[in-house]
Amino acid sequence: MKKYILDLTVSENVRLHANYALLKLGASSALPEMCPGQFAELRVDGSPTTFLRRPISINYVDRVKNEVWFLIQLIGDGTRQLGKAQPGDVINVVLPLGNGFTMPQKASDKLLLVGGGVGTAPMLYLGEQLAKRGCKPSFLLGARSEKDLLQLEQFATYGNVYTTTEDGSHGEKGYVTQHSILNKVAFEQIYTCGPKPMMMAVAKYAKENGINCEVSLENKMACGVGACLCCVENTSEGHLCVCKEGPVFNINKLLWQI
Repeated sequence: MKKYILDLTVSENVRLHANYALLKLGASSALPEMCPGQFAELRVDGSPTTFLRRPISINYVDRVKNEVWFLIQLIGDGTRQLGKAQPGDVINVVLPLGNGFTMPQKASDKLLLVGGGVGTAPMLYLGEQLAKRGCKPSFLLGARSEKDLLQLEQFATYGNVYTTTEDGSHGEKGYVTQHSILNKVAFEQIYTCGPKPMMMAVAKYAKENGINCEVSLENKMACGVGACLCCVENTSEGHLCVCKEGPVFNINKLLWQI
């Protein structure tokens, strides 16, 4: 898929949480096609300590408003600077990068989208695209507490939403792999993104139950095009760059102990 370097304009920057910002960027011409699971590299201006672009998952594409959304966790100088962006500011973006999730060949209501923390970000766009194809996905979202669960209303637009929190403040107490829905529905496909221990646990569940599963890896990235080799993952096909060959992989290709 062709990559574009675009100057996008901030239309809105919503602080969803003390540590999360939802950055909405608009374009003067039609945005290019983007697949769920792909990401972008955002240039950070105004930060003396940030020299590299920041890889951010595509959270949603609003074709009516011609906007692309990015859910940003504010954890370093670069992302905090992006979190300060004001409407009208211009941010240089390279997109779309990487390979996205595999779409099902037929409509299904047995699709499970599992997200943890900021890993919920690509699940919103994926859910919207699945719904467009006649599917009704189920979302299983995990977080430390209720205040860390983001965009629940948007997710509910496209399917059933189930949640877990470590402190029990929302949904079922515990981790996503402990949620009771896993014992009630025979899912045909699982998509997941989040902390690696969570994804490994989801992958183990999928493998044990014979369910096809794709994960979106969050290895540290720099260039975003497979040149710097800092995001390499060991796979059944050798060492692959997550930014170029991924970030989405079928679990059968990963050499995880699952």
